[in-house]
Amino acid sequence: MDIHVRDLRYFVAVAEELHFTRAAERVLVSQPALSKQIRLLERQLGVTLFERDRRAVRLTEAGAVLLPHARRVLAAWDDTDSALARHRAALASSLVVGMSTSPGRGLLPALRSRFRSRQPAAEFELRQVQWDDSTAGLADGSCDLAFVWLPLPSARDYETLVIAREPLLVALPDDHPLAARPELHLADLADLADQPFLALPEDAGDLRDFWLLTALRPTPPRIGAVVRSAEETYEALVGGLGIVLIAAGNAPLLDRAGVVTRPLVDGPRSELALAWRRDDRRRIVTDFVRACREVTTASPQTRPRPALHRSNDPAPKDGDATTGPDTPDPPAFMAG
Repeated sequence: MDIHVRDLRYFVAVAEELHFTRAAERVLVSQPALSKQIRLLERQLGVTLFERDRRAVRLTEAGAVLLPHARRVLAAWDDTDSALARHRAALASSLVVGMSTSPGRGLLPALRSRFRSRQPAAEFELRQVQWDDSTAGLADGSCDLAFVWLPLPSARDYETLVIAREPLLVALPDDHPLAARPELHLADLADLADQPFLALPEDAGDLRDFWLLTALRPTPPRIGAVVRSAEETYEALVGGLGIVLIAAGNAPLLDRAGVVTRPLVDGPRSELALAWRRDDRRRIVTDFVRACREVTTASPQTRPRPALHRSNDPAPKDGDATTGPDTPDPPAFMAG
């Protein structure tokens, strides 16, 4: 037997008022509607709950049995409703910000402060997302915003704010033939056309192609290994499985024994961005974006240095607030 909470509320109002008109006013319905619902409830329960005559309304024995139970059910439901309301309020005042790569220590403290100035009761949680998710939690809804590397798969679904533009470095074993050179050019890589590269997982799509410089090659790159973490990248490098491109700000993460980095002076620039779903117009989201824009344009000291790139760094395009000048299109890779 399914009884609506509403009907129990109507019953308790009549039982406490012992007057249908006053009870109807209390529960904000018309008196005829209330009388009809009480009759339907009695029919469902198979008992008479009230004795009615022109002068009075009285509880029957069945009504007296039901009343304390109905009150407990309503009290439990009110507690549940309050708990859900608190949960909804907490969700409305908090954000989950995904990252498959850290935006750098210069950004987060200032961003948290700016965000709180706009949303004093709000908070955001940073969530590390595995490289296999190229949207850092945006696509499946587990994150509200994310720090990502461009380009982003399904870019039309997202808005982005570029927070850093970094030149590229080539990370390679310290005994590699190119390691003796203080800086590298695309033509240097052309001398080693068969050189294997470390690649992000295929799910990274355009982002994988960017780090492989696929668009600048006359032939597909040779993949030495697929890497899904910073540790895998380092181990693949010292194991001689290939070389890899990284953003300049990521160099410290691979600055370990057996690995060196060299600037690729005529390569394209990497872009780190804050991304969010295009249809998410909540005030808390737009305030977070504004706070991020303010921080990244405030001063060089607050501009972030991105950490090691990840395969699942999603970010659409916006282009406001950058940390470096644009770089002209490089010559065709392997052009000789």
